[in-house]
Amino acid sequence: MQSKAARQRQRLSWGKILWYHDLEDRNVVSNLLDRRSATMATIASGLRHARCASSIAAAQWRPAILPRSSFQLAIRSITSDAQKPPGLELEAAESVPIPYQGVTHARVVPATPSYFSREPQFNDLYIGISKLLTKYNHLPTVPPSEAPQMPWTKLEEMRAQMGEPIKSSHYAKVMRVAKRLNLIEPSLRPQEVKVALTEFTRDINPFLNMPNPITIDKFGRAVGVGKRKESTARAFVVEGTGEILVNGKTLSEAFGRVHDRESAVWALTATERLDKYNVWVLVEGGGTTGQAEAITLAVAKALVAHEPALKTALRRAGCITRDPRTVERKKHGHVKARKMPAWVKR
Repeated sequence: MQSKAARQRQRLSWGKILWYHDLEDRNVVSNLLDRRSATMATIASGLRHARCASSIAAAQWRPAILPRSSFQLAIRSITSDAQKPPGLELEAAESVPIPYQGVTHARVVPATPSYFSREPQFNDLYIGISKLLTKYNHLPTVPPSEAPQMPWTKLEEMRAQMGEPIKSSHYAKVMRVAKRLNLIEPSLRPQEVKVALTEFTRDINPFLNMPNPITIDKFGRAVGVGKRKESTARAFVVEGTGEILVNGKTLSEAFGRVHDRESAVWALTATERLDKYNVWVLVEGGGTTGQAEAITLAVAKALVAHEPALKTALRRAGCITRDPRTVERKKHGHVKARKMPAWVKR
């Protein structure tokens, strides 16, 4: 067994040997690098001499460049002062037509912004009348009963006149503004307001618009037309013995209720002419009550054609006036027009 000191000496000796070998390897590598750099320097110097020789050879075969001879250019100036009169150029320029003079836009621009709306003409009309109301809102007004009576244009006529699908809600809004302008005191009403209101009136006199009188034809018949609710009746009244037919049926066959039968002939009963005229009636639409009351109005109108003196008695009996009442529409959430569903606690 070697002692610890002997092993340490042996380890140091091996370290020195390895260091010597490493040093020798470094010397060898440095010698190789020195030789390589010397070789590269020799090659570079040889190439430098070769490049100089090639440049000398190329210069011998290159043709000589002779200098260009310079000469003076002769430039003549031409003027038109002596050949043309002074105003001829201006006349020639004015004779050439210049296109698009006075054009400020590259494409056609609509005359009004309402061109892009659904109802351009009606929209312009509404904007104009609204501006007038804003401008003359301070002028004194009169009560609606004292305002001038105007034959206002109806919605269908306005649509046909402008050729636009005007909505009823838009038309009602415009008419409210027009009627408000109509309330301005007539003596203080501006001329532009009068002109604007003519756009909403018809070319008729409402006081001269009377219905055509009922006449008696060559057969002695007078034809009267009456309406009630959804029913329409045409009555042909001629002097006779009191025969009455409704759509070719007798009163008892046409109406099962006694009240409806009495309503149909009430105009003849009220004037005591039940046995002096024959009546032929054509009625359609609605129910029995509506048809019976429509017959009453039709017979009364025809009876006035035969005897105009009975008009006062018929009006007092309620046979001449048209009853405008109609069935009230049903509402959502209701059973009928006004009836509510039964309330259930649980």
